[in-house]
Amino acid sequence: MREITYGQAINEAYMEAMRRDKNVIAYGLGIDDPKGIFGTTLGLKERFGEERVFDMPTSENAMTGVAIGASLNGIRPVMCHQRMDFFLLAMDQLVNNAAKWSYMFGGESSVPITIRLIIGRGWGQGPTHSQSLQAWLTHIPGLKVVMPAIAADAKGLLLSSIFDNNPVIYLEHRWLHNLKGDVPSGDFRVPIGKAQCLKEGKDISIISFSYMTIEALHAVEILDKKGISCDLIDLRSLSPLDWHTVFESVHKTKRLLVLDTGQASGSISAEIIARVCMKCHGKLFKAPLRIALPDFPTPTSFSMTKHFYRGAEDIVIEVMKLFGKNIKKEVLKIKKNFPHDVPGDWFKGPF
Repeated sequence: MREITYGQAINEAYMEAMRRDKNVIAYGLGIDDPKGIFGTTLGLKERFGEERVFDMPTSENAMTGVAIGASLNGIRPVMCHQRMDFFLLAMDQLVNNAAKWSYMFGGESSVPITIRLIIGRGWGQGPTHSQSLQAWLTHIPGLKVVMPAIAADAKGLLLSSIFDNNPVIYLEHRWLHNLKGDVPSGDFRVPIGKAQCLKEGKDISIISFSYMTIEALHAVEILDKKGISCDLIDLRSLSPLDWHTVFESVHKTKRLLVLDTGQASGSISAEIIARVCMKCHGKLFKAPLRIALPDFPTPTSFSMTKHFYRGAEDIVIEVMKLFGKNIKKEVLKIKKNFPHDVPGDWFKGPF
């Protein structure tokens, strides 16, 4: 175990995969840029050469098709797009080819592609550069979708994704790249489809993923001081989703709050609440709650983003209201010594 950043953990996963298998290639927009896509691809070209690590033109659909063709011939491509929004141009290749291939050919052939897409808020990103569209992707049969929240999972899930024989969408929030955590060295893998309990509690289940898990960790500390014990489940993988762990937690606590980085309607949080109501209806003490974004395009300006995004304070408020507790001003002083459009005083960019 060493403490490294989320971005460095991704870089280690690349290094380990490409060292182990010469058929792993890495390409994408700006992959050989001096900044190395938040530092995640630094040193790859120097170590493995330009035949295995290379930039690509802004032809997302065509280059995804190239990856599919390569994967059908024994290559394991890892594509990276600096924003998920850019990848919308390649949805035809992803949905109609990569996701369907194994099913259409009776499992005789597969498309082992890993596609890294960067999501989430950031200074100046706005409505066409900061969308969290994971719910779109989980709707497609044949795709696996992962969203690591901590550094160890960033490494472990990327390695598992690269060596999975199915197409995997690997979604990373731009506010996580500089977050530090303990990460095992070597060939460390986290199974796709298995959630993790980050904090055990008995009063309420908080189900989260990606950056909202970090906000939840702040909130859980405050709630614990107020006598509310939270079971915090980080999903890590959205498709397949670990329903067993979700239902087990709800059976224990009898209350549920789901956190989502995307818009509320048609969201992952909506699906979780629907299934919990179907499978655990008789166990619930209260109606489930969720915190997600409003159904509007993501704003750009400092003033508009201040009340658009949700965070630890909102989690504390919702949970305390559920338990009928008074919300005192001091409870809400969680992160007030820095602007709202950065995740914390530890954050040094890039945005």
